[in-house]
Amino acid sequence: MIPNLTQFSLDAPKCYGGADTWCTQVYDLTKNEWLAAAADWLVAKPIKILMILVIAFVIRLLARKAIDRLTTGDGKTPKLLRPLKERAPQALGSLLSERRAQRAKTIGSVLKSIVTFLVYGLAVVLILGELGLNLAPIIASAGIVGVALGFGAQNLVKDFLSGIFMLLEDQYGMGDVVDLGEATGTIEGVGLRVTTLRDVNGTVWYVRNGEILRVGNSSQGFAVAVVDIPVGYSADANQVVDILRRVSDELRADEEYSTDVIEEPEVLGVEKVTPEGMTFRVTVKVRPGRQWAVQRALRARAMAAVEEADIQPPLGRLFPPAPQP
Repeated sequence: MIPNLTQFSLDAPKCYGGADTWCTQVYDLTKNEWLAAAADWLVAKPIKILMILVIAFVIRLLARKAIDRLTTGDGKTPKLLRPLKERAPQALGSLLSERRAQRAKTIGSVLKSIVTFLVYGLAVVLILGELGLNLAPIIASAGIVGVALGFGAQNLVKDFLSGIFMLLEDQYGMGDVVDLGEATGTIEGVGLRVTTLRDVNGTVWYVRNGEILRVGNSSQGFAVAVVDIPVGYSADANQVVDILRRVSDELRADEEYSTDVIEEPEVLGVEKVTPEGMTFRVTVKVRPGRQWAVQRALRARAMAAVEEADIQPPLGRLFPPAPQP
């Protein structure tokens, strides 16, 4: 549609024309040629930039609320973790809930950071486009800077990536007893960059996730309590096996350990023969983390039963038994 030129003022700016343009509306309102010519910069672009920021803020807010709903379980498994594989045993009880909450919280934090970066990054690009800036040199410079930072902070990036995969795969979590190579102990904290564990001596170890090459987890599925009982050569092997089987069954029937023992104990018989004597082995499948308590109890009972049966220890007794009155 060709505008009616008779309506234009001789002093009107070149952008004047059409009732729907900001230039025309500002000039008709103020009769100022400079304001009308700059109307696009003073009114239109600020409004567009403000709309971009408002939309970005709303999208980020909605996305963060959605992530919060997915990562909040209220005592149950968070929705975010349901599609992911979980290796933690149900027997961990309260530690399992804490582990799920921490795992969901950490993954949610990563997702929130990604959403914030993507939404605000796209908003910045759109704003720069509205300002008429050429984005090609900026993107190229950002790429070069990103590569430089990547080389300089490659260990940090490695730690974060390892932490993300560790959480997604549920390699270990709160309360697990693990062997990370340089340190062995109970996990007290799991983060994207550092894993915290405490060893049996009470020392707290901070291990970077990127430095963890292998993980030995003693708290997944089940554990095995292994007990070796040494005896002398003069011992009757069948008698020792019967004693160990009886002691193992008594331990399984004990209320204190009945919930820990998963399957019937297995007496393997003679495990090793040395110049000092013979070694008999008993294995018991138990709940995760309970193998050490079961080992101590079974070893104490087995040694007491073997001594009560007057079975000689390896190399015989150092001192003869005291004479009975």
